[in-house]
Amino acid sequence: MATPQNPRPDELTLDVVQLIAEVVARYHADYEEAAAAHTLTGAQARLLGLLSLEPLPMRKLAQRLRCEPSNVTGIVDRLETRGLVERRPDPDDRRVKLAAVTEEGGRVAGDLRDGLRFAREPLAGLSADERRTLRDLLRRMLDA
Repeated sequence: MATPQNPRPDELTLDVVQLIAEVVARYHADYEEAAAAHTLTGAQARLLGLLSLEPLPMRKLAQRLRCEPSNVTGIVDRLETRGLVERRPDPDDRRVKLAAVTEEGGRVAGDLRDGLRFAREPLAGLSADERRTLRDLLRRMLDA
């Protein structure tokens, strides 16, 4: 039940929330399909994508993937077995291990990004100015 401190969102806001949910669902489905083409799970593909940006300690990977560190360890183990990820000491703290993509892992991460139809098709229909506006609005929402 809505209270004065927590009023019910208006219909426009509810419509925007529903559209965001649909975008997220399509993105995840597309990511799962791209991952399957490389015999990866969606979680493995997302982890590989994160590590293609920078090496990260397990704890940060778990935070970014919003899962338990033990789950991240298992995912890293499986990717390491495939030669896509390696563990290395953190140059700032030798007690900490960083997960990092290998050269092959970087190539696969790039293929995954290139294979995302969702990033190409709907967004390609927007002008560069519209994409910039959308990006800026999404950043503003996430910073709030």
